[in-house]
This record gives sequence, structure tokens and C-alpha cells, in this order.
Amino acid sequence: MKSNSLSLKFLLIIPALLFINFLTAQNSAMHQTTMGQNSRPLPFWARNAVIYEVNLRQYTPEGTIKAFATHLPRLKEMGIDIIWLMPIFPIGFEKRKGTMGSYYAASDYKAINPEFGTMEDFDSLVSQIHNLGMKVILDWTANHTAYDHIWVASHPDYYYLNDDGKPRIPLDDHGNQTDWTDVADLNYNNPELRSAMSDAMMFWIDYHRIDGFRCDMAFYVPLDFWQNVKKELDKKGDYFMLAESERPDFFDNSFQVQYGWTYHHLMKDIAQGRKQASALNDLVMSDAQNYPPGAIKMQFIDNHDENSWNKTMLERFGPGFKVFALLNFTMPGIPLMYSGQEADLNKSLRFFEKDTIDFGQLKSATFYRKLIQLHHDHSALWSGVYGGNYHYLTNNQNEKVYSFSREDNQERIVIIANLSAQAVTMKFTDPDLLRPIKFLDFNSNKKVVVSNSTSINLAPWESKILIEKRK
Repeated sequence: MKSNSLSLKFLLIIPALLFINFLTAQNSAMHQTTMGQNSRPLPFWARNAVIYEVNLRQYTPEGTIKAFATHLPRLKEMGIDIIWLMPIFPIGFEKRKGTMGSYYAASDYKAINPEFGTMEDFDSLVSQIHNLGMKVILDWTANHTAYDHIWVASHPDYYYLNDDGKPRIPLDDHGNQTDWTDVADLNYNNPELRSAMSDAMMFWIDYHRIDGFRCDMAFYVPLDFWQNVKKELDKKGDYFMLAESERPDFFDNSFQVQYGWTYHHLMKDIAQGRKQASALNDLVMSDAQNYPPGAIKMQFIDNHDENSWNKTMLERFGPGFKVFALLNFTMPGIPLMYSGQEADLNKSLRFFEKDTIDFGQLKSATFYRKLIQLHHDHSALWSGVYGGNYHYLTNNQNEKVYSFSREDNQERIVIIANLSAQAVTMKFTDPDLLRPIKFLDFNSNKKVVVSNSTSINLAPWESKILIEKRK
């Protein structure tokens, strides 16, 4: 009996093992075909995440780490997942712009700007962020340093030098001199610089428990440097890498997320009447062809560059700013919010001077809290391949109304957005909506039936979110 019983167990185990192997192979194949070439894809905790950019200098009257920390419970309650801190490093004095200088002119990659506080303050902030279930990423400026960075004196060979032997001002990607007169251009032809820069980045991972980086002007730095950094990070765990870049090859074993600058500029053009709503679908289709599977763009209507240099969010998007914000949370990609966005920040913050954000009235906090909850709770809206498939839904007002769905096995979510200052009555003309479908209207929480024969009235800049449950 023992022998027969043992044989029976093996007969039962072998098919189970074969099935597990099949699932593993299928999972592996899916990983290879949907994640591009990244050896470690987007961390699990980032797949339905919302990023919040913190302008530490301007966030509070004190402009310190400790003062900002008091806002963490509020941000957690709003639903924020990832805190992006603009550079926290000491700022150079030589050739400084303004009285306070640029965040992006670092004089020491392994220290805290004393205006912000101490390393102990920073470590406490990281602990508080983690204890609230959020993550933190550092803004990293790898392309240049301040002119009084220690490397200028100790390692002048780390820099591109002028004929007088002094570091040059950075060049743009066309080889023209920039107006970044307060920073010196690093030379990545030097392997010792690469090692020193990578060491500085790992310092914050190994000793100060951050969860990744937002990399400033990443496309000015050679791709193979970022690939080596990503390889080092992958050995240590799951870390988040965001590039200020839109290069398809920068998804190759380097960054999991890049900027959606093209989306941002197109949305501005639509808001200001220069482009039609249907151009957004053209861009989604273009990205699908030009970027590798698994590529994720960061979607935003505001950030530190746009706010300080290109007018306020309200000036750029006018009365329709909320409908474009809604698109940031529902289109393929990962959404970003900027400091003060929940308070309808209505001034361009001075970049080199103190200019405190007014959080007295959080006018749009409830609006964003609902959007964030929608993004969290509905897997079809998650980032990239972790979310549902995108499908453009044609309608009879395509020049004004952008309509699409995101759908997975659980649900289909339909977004209808009037991106114009005119009231419209629209009907779908899409084959997917030939038959009536029962939806839940997210805004009214009422059940509605929609098909191609349904007339939908939309006020200027109005949007609708319809949810069809499949299980």
C-alpha cells in the first residue's frame, strides 16, 4: 500500500509541476513582451501610484524639511503615493543666480542644504513618509554641478574645460551654449566621474533609504551611464527611476518612466484652441508605434519648470484646467501633481528667491482626492501595461470631445471630455457601442444606459466617467 500510495502522489504532483512550469513560462514570456528591456520593471507599489512634486523652499514660510513634514498627513489623506523632493543639496555660491540660487546647482551630492535643515531632519522625513505608507524619490542633477563643487578643484578632469582651463557652461543637445551660467558641465567620457556619480547616488539608497530618483535633464547624460546605475539599483531591490526625457531608447534597461512633455504641450494647445481634441488620440497611437511595450509617460498639467517659466496652470489651461487634470489620471501613464496644485496655485513661483505657496484654501483638494481614489481603485486606470487597454471611442464631435475607454478583465471605464469652451451634444459613432451598455456614472453615482443612439449633453469643459463592471 505504501508503494501504491507513493506512486499515486507522484502521479498527482507531476501534472501540478508541469502546470506551474507552464504558468511560469507564460509569466516570463509576458514579462519579456510587455516590459521592454528593463530587468526590473516598475515596482509593484508604483503601478497605481500618484507622484507629488515638492518645492521645499516655497512649500512653507520656513522653507525647511521639518515644516514640510507637517503636511505629510494631509498629502496621505489626499491619496499621494510618491513624494518627489526637488534637489535637497547645498547650493553653490559662485556665479549664483538670485539671492538663493538654483536647486539644480549642487555643491555637494552627499549633504543637505543647511537652509532646509540637517541630515537628521531628512532621515526623520524619510521615516515619516515610509510610516505613512508612501515612498520618496530624490531629484538628481547628474549633468552639471555648481562651480564651487569640491570636484572643480579636486577633479577638474571631471568637467569639460574651456581654453582657459575652467569648466564650461553646459551645452544643449544641439551643441549650443545654454544660459545656465551658474553650473559647470560634467564630462562623462571620464570613467572616474561615472564611478563618483554612481557612488553619490548609491549613498542615498544605502544610507538614507530613499526609493528612487527623478533625473534632471537625463537625456544630456549618456544612456549607458543610466543603464549601469539601473543595474546597480536592481541588485539592491525595486527602485523607481524617472527621467526628464522623452527618448525611446531611455526605456532600455534604464528608466521605467519618462516625462510626457509632448502630451503636456498638446493639451495646452487644445486648451488654447490651437489643436483639436482628436489630436490626443493621434499622439497615443504615435507613442504606441514609437516606444517599446511597457513604456510609461508621466502625465501632468503643472510642475516646477512650467509654473516658474511658462505662466501659471490657470493661465495655461484657463477654465478647463480640471478636465485636463482628469485626463492625467485616466489616460495611459502615471499622474503627477505639483506643490500647490490642490490649492489652485495662481502665481508663478520665483525660482531663485523665496516665494511661499499659499495653502490657506485647498480649493481643489476634494477634486483631486476623488481622482486619486478613482485611479487607485480601478485597475483599468493603472499605469502602462499594468492598467487596461486603451481604445479610442469615435464620436460626432471629435474636434471638441475626446472620448476613450480603458478596459481589463474586471471593468471598462469610459472617459468623455469636452475640451472646448462651447456646450456640445455628442453621440458615439464607435462600433463598440452599437448595443446599449449599462454603466455607473462616477459623478452622479447613478446607473445609465449608453449606446451610439444616446445623446449626451456636455457643458463647456465638462467631463463624464462611466464604469462598466464585468465581474
